[in-house]
Amino acid sequence: MKVLVAHNRYRDAMPSGENTIVDQEMAQLADAGVQVTPFIRSSDEIPGMSAAGKALLPISPIYAPAAQRELAGALRAHRPDVVHLHNPYPLISPWIVRTAHRHGIPVVQTVHNYRQVCAPGLYFRDGRICTDCRDRAFPLPAIVHGCYRGSRAQSAVMATALTVHRPTWRAVDRFIALTTAVQEHLRGYGVPGANIVVKPNAVPDPGPPAPPGDGFLYLARLSPEKGLGLLLDAWRRHPDGALGPLRIAGDGELRPEVEAAAAARADVEYLGVLDRAGVRAAMRRTAVVLTVSTWHDVLPTVTIEALAAGRPVLGTALGGIPYLVGDAGWVVRADAGELAAALPAARAGAAALAGAARARYESTFHPQVVTRRLLDVYDDLLRQLRA
Repeated sequence: MKVLVAHNRYRDAMPSGENTIVDQEMAQLADAGVQVTPFIRSSDEIPGMSAAGKALLPISPIYAPAAQRELAGALRAHRPDVVHLHNPYPLISPWIVRTAHRHGIPVVQTVHNYRQVCAPGLYFRDGRICTDCRDRAFPLPAIVHGCYRGSRAQSAVMATALTVHRPTWRAVDRFIALTTAVQEHLRGYGVPGANIVVKPNAVPDPGPPAPPGDGFLYLARLSPEKGLGLLLDAWRRHPDGALGPLRIAGDGELRPEVEAAAAARADVEYLGVLDRAGVRAAMRRTAVVLTVSTWHDVLPTVTIEALAAGRPVLGTALGGIPYLVGDAGWVVRADAGELAAALPAARAGAAALAGAARARYESTFHPQVVTRRLLDVYDDLLRQLRA
């Protein structure tokens, strides 16, 4: 099996879980005996581009001529069985689907966000869930509100790309939806159910879980859509110390709010930014991990990391979170009252669900399970095309 993996890496200045997942998936495929050809571009390349290259940037989300020429050369040289696309923006463009098909090669795409419909890919604007562009022939609200990078000009380019490439996306041979929520998003976009496979991401196995710790861990970007304000509101409805410790890790625009909460209450601790060893240590110390996003979060990786560590999850009923949690935790509406009521119940029931959390990881999110599922997607697609 030969697979060309195409991905436009996000900037290093904005750490991306998607970049990490793509790297891990390529390594897992190689370990399984697949011949992997990376076709990788990075947004960090943009500042060093020539004047001519920068002049073409505005049209790159629609058609990136240099990338298509280089891709055509790679397809002729390596003759992959499948092209597996992740993020095409801005330097690859969805035109990669047409280029691959012109060479007789099918395309699989993993859908990491909602960018078939939404210019920034989040369904979130001005602190609230927004689906104003859904079911529109042209996503004009994205331009009006400058949804893509805060720029109306860049939003106009992306809105045009979404419109031009509606038939391109529908020509993808197989979509991989990371959760059932993404599956429903694609169905709403008009993709036949038979062309969608639900396959989540995997995280490396950290080994046998440690005995449960105490309290709660929130590990995420400190930004409004990740639900930090919701969590602090719910937490303040309990007396200081009533729930054990709340440890918060990460960085972002809401860091001052976390620091203020830690200064005001003895049961709130700010851990700062953690490396991988720090994350593992924080998981060992906690009993419950919190995933309380207030947007349709596609696949918060910390949820899978919690399950791998044998830690149940208390999350909000948005996006892919209910699918990830399954029977290994609790899911509530993104409401401060409901979350406040769930916190003591989660603390009391954490030890009883620790085994279920680890079992869910082993059955659904372990690299061996997920890689086998991905290979089945390739095999089924190629078998169907041959038939």
